[in-house]
Formats: sequence, structure tokens, C-alpha cells
Amino acid sequence: MANISDIRNGLCFRYNHDIYSVVGFQHVKMGRGAAFVRVKMKSLTTGKVIENSFNGSAKLEEIRVERRNFQYLYEEGENLVFMNNETYEQMYIRTEVIDNFDLLEEGESVEILLNAQDDTPLTIELAKTVIREVVYTEPGLKGDTATNTLKPAKLSGGAEIRVPLFINIGDKIKVDTETRSYIERVKS
Repeated sequence: MANISDIRNGLCFRYNHDIYSVVGFQHVKMGRGAAFVRVKMKSLTTGKVIENSFNGSAKLEEIRVERRNFQYLYEEGENLVFMNNETYEQMYIRTEVIDNFDLLEEGESVEILLNAQDDTPLTIELAKTVIREVVYTEPGLKGDTATNTLKPAKLSGGAEIRVPLFINIGDKIKVDTETRSYIERVKS
């Protein structure tokens, strides 16, 4: 059991028959009242982010997690198939559990968080940024570099994001996987 004072970003714990990961937290001390901690936590089974407050004496059942490297192989129905890089075992994970799965490309390496007790997958962590090719967008116009106007673009892997007007089909761009936002154009 972990005390509420041990809380930190990335801590995994069991709460209300579900497993959560701490996304953010804030210690709050009101004038006369007792101190409490406001926690933003993400369900590792549904992907929903909720906020909850814990009083200073709360105990959390900490879950031990392991990070292992896997390679994304292919999509099969509503599952994505990953291969363990050390044992070559394959693992099937539902797409609804994975944030931004459309930013994955076949053959790419990812880290999977596994519950250490029973080796069940909890979540997948993509790289902070990925480089993808634009497969469709409206053509850019010469001189459209001065404004902050964005247009929709479809990337390799199927993701759709908004990019500046000067981006064309075939350009490679760097994308932030957390915010799904354009960072910069990559020179080939």
C-alpha cells in the first residue's frame, strides 16, 4: 500500500476495481480544513481520464508494472498484434485501449506496460514524436508560409491531423504523439 504522499506521475494503482495511472496531481491545503491531493488519473483499461480527490490519510494499492519493448506487426480486426523483441511471443491488444494507435506504423518499436503479477498489458507508450509521410492533403500555394492557418492532412498509418498550408503530399513531418499536433517538416 502506498500513502497519498508517495503519489507521483506515472504511479499505477488499483482504485474502484480498475487500474489507473497518475497523469497529474496537486497538493491542496485549504485554510482550516485538512489537506488533500487532487489527482488526474487515467484508466488503463478504458483510457478515460478522470479527476479525484484523496484525503491526506488515504492509502492506494500500488500495482507493480514492467516496461518491455515490443514491435508492432499488424492490425487484425479490432486488435493490434505486437511481438516481444526478446522472446518473439506475440500479444494481441484491443485498439480501443491504445491512445493514438493510428500513429503506429508496421515494424515500429513501442514500450508496453505490463502488470507484473499476471503479464496482462495495461497500456502502450509511443515515442514522444514520430516522423510520418503526408499521403493526402489539399495542395499548398506559394507564399502561404506567413499565416498560422492549418488544413487537414492524412498521414501514413491513417492518422488525420492539421498541418500548415505549405505542406504537400509526400512531405515528411514530425508529429507530437500526445497532442497529435504538427511540429515541423523534416528534410529528406
